[in-house]
Amino acid sequence: MNALPLRDALGRVHPPAAPGSRIVSLVPSLTELLFALELGPQVVGRTGFCIHPADAVRAVPKLGGTKDVDVEALRQLAPTHVLLNIDENEQPLFEQIERFVPHVVVTHPIEVEDNFALYALLGTMFDRRAQAEALAAALRDELLACARASWRWRRVLYLIWRDPWMTVGQQTYIARMLAQVRLSAEAPPGDDRYPTLELPGFDPDRFDAVLLSSEPYRFGARHVAELAAQPWLAQRPVLLIDGEMTSWYGARAIAGLRYLRDYRDRFDRDGAMGVPEQHR
Repeated sequence: MNALPLRDALGRVHPPAAPGSRIVSLVPSLTELLFALELGPQVVGRTGFCIHPADAVRAVPKLGGTKDVDVEALRQLAPTHVLLNIDENEQPLFEQIERFVPHVVVTHPIEVEDNFALYALLGTMFDRRAQAEALAAALRDELLACARASWRWRRVLYLIWRDPWMTVGQQTYIARMLAQVRLSAEAPPGDDRYPTLELPGFDPDRFDAVLLSSEPYRFGARHVAELAAQPWLAQRPVLLIDGEMTSWYGARAIAGLRYLRDYRDRFDRDGAMGVPEQHR
């Protein structure tokens, strides 16, 4: 680990934590990362969406969701540190918590490589440098395995919600994860990171397959069948994908890249069979 100042996503410097610090994580990915860093005994609060590692988090009090946190219950836990994320937690919550929590650490990984800085930040702050280095080494190995693969680029429409339909823009962590296995997330023009779109209406010539994520909307086999039956898709394949493996950062990025490498191999072997020849 380097000796650079410990800066979060807002550029604020955080000092090394004192032994026995009490940590609340309001981000599922970060909760999982804290346990991977062997900080479980210091995690005193979480959201109901913080479900990994399943056996360990059961003993940690829930404080609501990422956007409807029970602030008074959080206050009663007397945390020294609260971990937030710009996408998952809202500004008013940050402002409330800052009034009584000594250290509010804000994260915002966009690039897959941003996980290295995240490991270093928490590993150094909470004196878990060796654990953070081990995670960084594993992530480097997975990124290298992706880079060495010989996949051709494919275009996908990655759907995360319906009523309205929503997808992901290129400036999202999900899109950057998909890009590691040469899947390009196609979206309507504009700067919206999670744009809505009309289906039908989004030109199917812009993508080779539709990927239905398991979160935040729980797409399943029924939705695959419904969408695949639509004639406007021109027989492009509709496939399920594990949303945790594409959207969770931190320690999950390592397993996520491993999952996506296998997913991409299966995509080429099975999924692309339904893609018209001109799109291959």
